[in-house]
Amino acid sequence: MRLMPVAVAVAVLLTACGPKPTEAPTDGEAVRERAQTAQTARRRTGAEVQQRGLNRVIRTVYLCNNGERLSVDFDNPREMATVRNSNGEAVDLFQERAASGLWYRASGYELRGEGIMARWTADGREPTDCRAVD
Repeated sequence: MRLMPVAVAVAVLLTACGPKPTEAPTDGEAVRERAQTAQTARRRTGAEVQQRGLNRVIRTVYLCNNGERLSVDFDNPREMATVRNSNGEAVDLFQERAASGLWYRASGYELRGEGIMARWTADGREPTDCRAVD
């Protein structure tokens, strides 16, 4: 039964040998400095942000004036966009050169816009203005 006191003593010694916890600053100025340092470390240059966006698929949801909800997957590497409407119907559009903003189209369908606003034209229907919500 001598093992029990030895085990307790070893456990106490091991916990006492660990690194001392560091305290985070709690006063306003020190906290603000820490937050700014963390933000600066994560900040990317404009070129890095643009390159990251150009090499991935970005999903955006639009709500349109005609009540339609569009989910759009912008596949930047393939220069395409897949538009899904509220009924789940999907159409693939191909990227066109635009002076500014976005422009995708294919056989009677077109998505064109700038910023959070876009105009959706579906085959045989009146164009409708849409606003990005995601």
